[in-house]
Amino acid sequence: MPSDAILDRLRKLHPSLIDLSLGRVERLLAALGDPHRQLPPVIHVAGTNGKGSTIAFMRAMAEAAGLSVHAFTSPHLIRFHERIVIGGEPIGEDLLADVLEECEAANRNEPITFFEITTVAALLAFSRAPADLLLLEVGLGGRLDATNVIDQPAVSVITPVGLDHQHFLGETLEEIAFEKAGIIKPRRPAVVGVQEDAAHAVIARRAEELNAPVFAANRDWQAYEQHGRLVWQSENELLDLPLPALAGRFQIDNAGTAIAALRQFGDRRIDEAAIANGLRRARWPGRLQRITRGRLRDLLKEEDELWIDGGHNAHGARALAAALADMEGDSARPLVMICGMMRRKAAAKWLAAFAGLAAVAVCVPIPGHDNAWRPDELADMARQAGLPARPADNLEDALRGAHQGRAEPLRVVIAGSLYLAGHALALNDAGLAEI
Repeated sequence: MPSDAILDRLRKLHPSLIDLSLGRVERLLAALGDPHRQLPPVIHVAGTNGKGSTIAFMRAMAEAAGLSVHAFTSPHLIRFHERIVIGGEPIGEDLLADVLEECEAANRNEPITFFEITTVAALLAFSRAPADLLLLEVGLGGRLDATNVIDQPAVSVITPVGLDHQHFLGETLEEIAFEKAGIIKPRRPAVVGVQEDAAHAVIARRAEELNAPVFAANRDWQAYEQHGRLVWQSENELLDLPLPALAGRFQIDNAGTAIAALRQFGDRRIDEAAIANGLRRARWPGRLQRITRGRLRDLLKEEDELWIDGGHNAHGARALAAALADMEGDSARPLVMICGMMRRKAAAKWLAAFAGLAAVAVCVPIPGHDNAWRPDELADMARQAGLPARPADNLEDALRGAHQGRAEPLRVVIAGSLYLAGHALALNDAGLAEI
């Protein structure tokens, strides 16, 4: 497609994949007439984990209420077009190619990172399509992220903060929370999801400095499961709702944060019925997603389960392990973890979350990513973390050999990287309409 060639050119404009700064983005936006000042109302979302799921819930709830919604998320799983949703649909090829070419011309071959120039392209596209709401996900951190050019968001949201990307954001939880809190703007409401005390203190202090009202989990609102329902409660409201369509106990918190953000957004069309419908309809591929058909699914036995999850840090691993432990309590079966990870991730900590839970870790490469751990290296780390482990040449071989003498039905989970999740979904080639 024409956009592929343009995207390839844009990747060569800056020697570093990540270089946190706002200067290059502001320069290019100015050259384009400041499209970021001509956007629909923005809900800006930062955090270490749960950003995408929270946006998926907000989008589904707002659309169930009849609102037109734009969304910007990253990374994509299969096609770049997934990152930019215009009025509920992934951006079309012609429009994507047009805005990318316009940004490329306006940039005049100046250094700018791939994420920065594609973020500007997304903002340009959003500025030209009327909508009721724009859901904008931070790429990395917050304070110096390319999306942080929005100076008057309707709401800022911070989902759970954990240790990840320390080489860019800081070594401690407090330092990372400070970077996330950089999206909070003066006198604009901030919704804060469930946090560790140290992170919450940093976020609350920054909000106080900016006179930004805070609507915080477990203080101003709560979300919890009761009798097979999701209960969301604030000082003034009690909602009795269906459980989220997205699997995993952690999605209760993400759904609660989404409801809190929309309540602060204040559009009365998003009523209890729309919230309930959104919880039922929300989809977020590659995040504890059950695969029931397709090419990869056919490599297992009919009675086996196959799941895909893109969580790639210790916080995400703990959430995934808790969800899998819940599944084991409901329906016991051996757990086979098929995992691949990038070298910049703390693989040992991620793997340790599954010790005593997984029967085996089968370690695979991530095609197209030379900076991924080799399967033998990852298998060694898994054994050191207390997991029986073996390498496999590729994902298909790992699935074919999943049983290794076990006759009983398996629960197989492909996990450890969003890049691996995207590779798996592309190979499976079923249900891609969700992407």
